Amino acid sequence: MGGYVLAVDQGTTSTRAIVFDGDMKIAGMGQKEFTQFYPRSGWVEHDPEEIWDSVVSTIHMALREAKVTAKDIAALGITNQRETVVVWERETGKPIQNAIVWQDRRTASYCDNLKRQDLERTFTKKTGLILDPYFSGTKLSWMLANVKGARARAARGDLCFGTIDTFLIWRLTGGKSFVTDATNASRTLMYNIATNAWDQDLLDILRVPAAMLPEVKDCADDFGTIDPELFGAAIPILGVAGDQQAATIGQACFEPGMLKSTYGTGCFALLNTGSDMVRSKNRLLTTIAYRLNGETTYALEGSIFIAGAAVQWLRDGLGIIDRASDTNDLAEKADPTQEVYLVPAFTGLGAPHWDAKARGAIYGLTRNTGPAELSRAALEAVCYQTRDLLEAMQKDWKNGTDDTVLRVDGGMVASDWTMQRLADLLDAPVDRPVILETTALGAAWLAGSRAGVWPDRKNFSATWKRDRCFEPSMDEKTRATKLRGWKNAVKRTLSELA
Repeated sequence: MGGYVLAVDQGTTSTRAIVFDGDMKIAGMGQKEFTQFYPRSGWVEHDPEEIWDSVVSTIHMALREAKVTAKDIAALGITNQRETVVVWERETGKPIQNAIVWQDRRTASYCDNLKRQDLERTFTKKTGLILDPYFSGTKLSWMLANVKGARARAARGDLCFGTIDTFLIWRLTGGKSFVTDATNASRTLMYNIATNAWDQDLLDILRVPAAMLPEVKDCADDFGTIDPELFGAAIPILGVAGDQQAATIGQACFEPGMLKSTYGTGCFALLNTGSDMVRSKNRLLTTIAYRLNGETTYALEGSIFIAGAAVQWLRDGLGIIDRASDTNDLAEKADPTQEVYLVPAFTGLGAPHWDAKARGAIYGLTRNTGPAELSRAALEAVCYQTRDLLEAMQKDWKNGTDDTVLRVDGGMVASDWTMQRLADLLDAPVDRPVILETTALGAAWLAGSRAGVWPDRKNFSATWKRDRCFEPSMDEKTRATKLRGWKNAVKRTLSELA
């Protein structure tokens, strides 16, 4: 057996499987998109069976492209879209309905009702989260209340709850492993991040039977073994982390004060705070960055719901671009005298506003506004939102983030224009790594290091290489003017309940 490690990156719009060789380089990859369902306004669902099929098929693709077999794989690591909820029958493995996706807002009124009962402080103290439809707990509660017979079946132990990682592990192991990791558990509104255990008080509030919850493990741990009938050989599953935590690991942000931001469907910035569980006073989340060898490392997180999804909207919704990459050239051609702001609150606003009822808006339109200006506005929106998160982190983190260099990853960072504008609006350096598949790399490192075929944390950190550093070049007056315009646009977009 060589040092080959397989990673599954199960994302919001597609699934990727990547085979990394012993030098941690990509040897083979498979990718497959799957269907997005929007049954009502603000509702987003996935078919768990389609996700499962995409995982199996992309693993086969990756193995073929790498010219290896399952016998050559030392371990599998899994990273996944967080907060997305699946409930399935323990006996058959069949989901009781479509998965409710992290973007889904159907539980907004339920969250408001819990807030009116003055329960948000209880949830925040125990979980580090706020009461928002984004998180798994209220989605699960909705499913138990709205799928006929579900709550009674769950109480009897007939149903299993999981985020996507748990569902995939259950399927991969033929139902032998019912487990998750601490990072995914920490996003459910049901897991106490101080005691590292499911919290009965929160389960009682949400009316969730403990019998349907998985065992919680470290991020690098024994999660079970893949049924050899699937790929021709048994492969141990040795690493699991939610996608943003996996990216933090893949970016080697192991020291307190290190900061990464991932630009995919949404945007998520995580600041490593070490063993210090920082309680945010600026509407950021306190979350588990990773748990290794029983030791928990915490992070402050800022969550932006719409990043690359705004570019997808330009392409699929408005039809003004053919490819996502077109926005880079269009933004460069945009009229500099037009200040057009897109506030992409398509599914509400995340940190630091947490306004589930806000909806998207565009400001500054003129008769001359066209695809170029809208493309620039979509890309700039990501930069402005990141600035909002960084300002909040600077207020919360006692050691300061003034000298922090932002490490970036995700599909949008391939755009030089976007990364330069990000550095300009942050007034801080932005480092783009050589390996952009940092989310999959993080999951692979968890599995590979656990298997003993990849380096330890210190030596893995030494392998991180920068592709390019984007230094700020915008003058302060221009920056201040643009930021004032953005804050005004956000203020106008917030709902009455924000």
